[in-house]
Amino acid sequence: MLEFDQYRARLSELTEGLELLHDALHIAPTLDEIAELEARAQEPGFWNDVEAAQKVQTRIRHLQKRVDHYRALKQQLEDLEILCELGDEAEDRQIIEEVGAGLKKLENLFEKMRLETLFTGDLDDSNAILTLHAGAGGTEAQDWAEMLYRMYQRWAEAHDFEVKLLDFLEGDEAGLKSVSFMVIGDYAYGYLRAEMGVHRLVRISPFDSSGRRHTSFASLEVMPELDDSIEINIRSEDLRVDTYRSSGAGGQHVNKTESAIRLTHLPTGVVVSCQTERSQVQNRETAMGMLKAKLFALARAAQMDRIEDLKGNQMEIAWGSQIRSYVFCPYTMVKDHRTGYETTAVDAVMDGDLDGFINAYLSGMKIEK
Repeated sequence: MLEFDQYRARLSELTEGLELLHDALHIAPTLDEIAELEARAQEPGFWNDVEAAQKVQTRIRHLQKRVDHYRALKQQLEDLEILCELGDEAEDRQIIEEVGAGLKKLENLFEKMRLETLFTGDLDDSNAILTLHAGAGGTEAQDWAEMLYRMYQRWAEAHDFEVKLLDFLEGDEAGLKSVSFMVIGDYAYGYLRAEMGVHRLVRISPFDSSGRRHTSFASLEVMPELDDSIEINIRSEDLRVDTYRSSGAGGQHVNKTESAIRLTHLPTGVVVSCQTERSQVQNRETAMGMLKAKLFALARAAQMDRIEDLKGNQMEIAWGSQIRSYVFCPYTMVKDHRTGYETTAVDAVMDGDLDGFINAYLSGMKIEK
């Protein structure tokens, strides 16, 4: 049947692509490294150095995850090839639909794994901590920050990532002044680091009775969640701890006791806060994780080995130029100024369709390397 011939041709293309992925993902050397590390983990005295042992275990998990993803993709491809042959022999149109649906799913998984070949950073497979800040402009900017928060929530949902709210500061009349949240899932940071920067909105303001066009800005910070293998030492004398009453998103997120925590790193002026956990202890633990991630990212950017070497003047956050513009009026367009990628499907982008922008950024970074 013609449909099965077309599906077979596409499956043949994917088989060739899978062979290229095998080499691009370094599957054979990865298996050798896993075997070497597992052998080391069986040696007597392996756990004498707990820190070194944890790093080895983390590395094994990271490498095994890559191999498992590849093997799952290969198995799905082989299953579809068998189903395609059976359906063709039986001339079963119901199987045609099943193969078509399976092929679409397989192509999406293949593209996702292809992107993983672009994740060369040692923390790309980590969860991501995102913080949105409304820029100057009052209600306009605060509403824009909330729109971006919703956009990233929708993107995460579409990719089966979990979103965990960490901190939320409501706007004066609408929107939000700032929000911190964690996106949990494989390579969350690898994907979302492409979104760090200033986002610019141009639209007719719903808050302006004269119907004038307004420009609003919001900034997004993206940091990897650090695991226990990365040690960040923060001296107690460099830390100010403030407690306050939770407020923000409402409902279960509001606490009548002073359980919310704000941490200030005095040498740099970096401030983080968390208010959505159930207790002050949990909020402090989460806030400390956020602070370590932020200081680690800033230290790496400044190419410094020690957190103590960071000073306030190096920590100034400048708005700078926007990475992306979202134009709702007088025409519709979203354009990334780093890659040149653009689309007129504004509504789809605001509903979380960011893959085109992320792919263009990651592919560009690969080319630059």
